[in-house]
Amino acid sequence: MKPKFETLELLSPTGEVIPLKVVKHGLAQARPEPVDRHKPAWLRATLPTGPKYQALKAMVRDLKLHTVCQEALCPNVGECWTHGTLTVMILGSVCTRACKFCAVDTGNPRGWVDPEEPERVAEAIARMGVRYVVLTSVDRDDLPDGGASHFAATIRAIKERAPGVLVEALTPDFQGDLKAVETVLAANPEVYAQNLETVRRLTPRVRDPRAGYEQTLKVLAHAKRVRPEILTKSSLMLGLGEEEEEIREAMADLRAAGVDILTLGQYLRPTPAHLPVARYVPPEDFQKYAAWGYEMGFKEVFAGPLVRSSYRADRVFLEALGR
Repeated sequence: MKPKFETLELLSPTGEVIPLKVVKHGLAQARPEPVDRHKPAWLRATLPTGPKYQALKAMVRDLKLHTVCQEALCPNVGECWTHGTLTVMILGSVCTRACKFCAVDTGNPRGWVDPEEPERVAEAIARMGVRYVVLTSVDRDDLPDGGASHFAATIRAIKERAPGVLVEALTPDFQGDLKAVETVLAANPEVYAQNLETVRRLTPRVRDPRAGYEQTLKVLAHAKRVRPEILTKSSLMLGLGEEEEEIREAMADLRAAGVDILTLGQYLRPTPAHLPVARYVPPEDFQKYAAWGYEMGFKEVFAGPLVRSSYRADRVFLEALGR
């Protein structure tokens, strides 16, 4: 299967049109599916509907925002938007990495940044009336600080325009640049998150080579060390071929890094070009893993087949505070 390239046009701050070639959905390699394609009943998501969802969808389109809910083909978009939780993706919709589980487009934005985006996002959040925002971004290895300063500027703009909104910063790993981590923390998000994604053994197969198991743990540990009062959070996808002892090891490693909140969900293959599902994890196993997490000392563990790192993040945050 040949790579499927498309041309995207970006507008520079000076008005120059920058043509950018991207690989749609990040990958272009057909892979056989080793398990039955018919998903079990517990993986049925609620269809997005309702006036609040429709209003948010229209406003996202009108304000030209990128959301992970849409770009990554999340099955929970209807439920989260209905409850007033939104995951906004800044720094464009083209990622410099190509993780084998992710449906976001891959390319090289060549240093492009929209300087007006922080204010535009803040205005959108204020107008939408949401109460909890997960602010995330594509990986931007083409920028000197990985986009950390832009991340911080957007958090500050949101807090100024919509002071009652809680902000969760779900950041890239900044290639392990701890100064970049500190830049984001200085903007005072309520939660600092970076996803471990999978167990140690599977990391080279699942994530882009520039990512890393130890690199993510280092970022999370540094965030907790620098700002211990800010909650830290991470996520694991299950069903990629991991063993239970490897799940327990990854959870223990996150806890040793000081992570407060853990989410566990079922990996679902976004397109035929991405990694196949090795196993559909039943709900009772997720309950067992959640119990492990509480035994290890996590303040909150949200586990289930349709749970994603940003799923009902407002509820997870408040329950973690309560603990």
